[in-house]
Amino acid sequence: MYKLTDWIKRHQIVAFFVITYAITWGLGFSYGAVLQKGRFMLAPLFFIATCGPALSGIIITAVTSTEPRQGARRAFWFAFLSAWVISAIVFLIHSAFFNHMPISPKMVGFALVSVLPVAFIISMAFSRIPGVNRYLSSLIRLRSVWGWSVLALVLTPVLMLASVPISSILGRQPISAYQFPAAGLALVGLVVVKFIYQLFFFNATGEEVGWRGFALPRLQARTCPLIAALILAFFWASWHYFLWRAQGHLLSDWQFWIEQYLIHILFSFFIVWIYNRARGSILVAGIAHAAANTALAFFPRVDFPILGAIWTIVVLVLILSDRMWAKLPHDHPAVYKKPASTA
Repeated sequence: MYKLTDWIKRHQIVAFFVITYAITWGLGFSYGAVLQKGRFMLAPLFFIATCGPALSGIIITAVTSTEPRQGARRAFWFAFLSAWVISAIVFLIHSAFFNHMPISPKMVGFALVSVLPVAFIISMAFSRIPGVNRYLSSLIRLRSVWGWSVLALVLTPVLMLASVPISSILGRQPISAYQFPAAGLALVGLVVVKFIYQLFFFNATGEEVGWRGFALPRLQARTCPLIAALILAFFWASWHYFLWRAQGHLLSDWQFWIEQYLIHILFSFFIVWIYNRARGSILVAGIAHAAANTALAFFPRVDFPILGAIWTIVVLVLILSDRMWAKLPHDHPAVYKKPASTA
């Protein structure tokens, strides 16, 4: 056991990808069982699988920690119960508005069981393990990153909206092809519900806690943000394999994979850039991720070649203006620093 712990401590990046894929792909059957066969009793496994990156980061941080426990158990359990209730409420409201499922005692019980992994991840920001506490603290801290949070929230939807008239002018797709499910305040309400749901399930909690919160700082301790973003994009895209298969995508089509890798590479550059600019804020990265998926939910027929061209221009500007090919200074908040040994 000591040898394994020692290996994980010395090879945290490799261990992260191994454990992440072991959790998500190991439970990958749950995606097909839930989405294709309607076996909703396996939804808790679905949730654990999708939280693979975050759980991997937490496991490695906890296993490699040598600092004594700090704080009271009461704070952790209060945070867990609060996150549990709030996560269940978010899940139920989204199910009612988007899946038109009635809220019944059975549904409430189902939600309370399913959201446990998300509640656990959020509550670990109050962990008694100092390393885990420091690692996850930015997930629940908004005070110092308001400006970057707003940019993360609006940039992708604005670029997506901008692609609509451009596509129409070029004669590719008329504006009439875009239809919203509601109008006015009703539409605003649906957007808010979808965004909060994406934030909880699982863009901030399940994914960004791992990809950007854990893996990125460790990669940037070794290489520049440009290379780190490319490495993450490779693993990030392929990690979706079982989910995409359950959703019915043609995974044997090489064009599908080219498109997905291009999308993930472009967005990886942006999300790495804004994470670094926000001084290593997992919350900002999660907001950017959730905003993108929310926008896609309301623009499912967006002209991806046009949007991709716009994103390419934006990403090139970010790379050049921020010199993303240069390593960040070792004392940057988004660069991992080994904790001082207590031995």
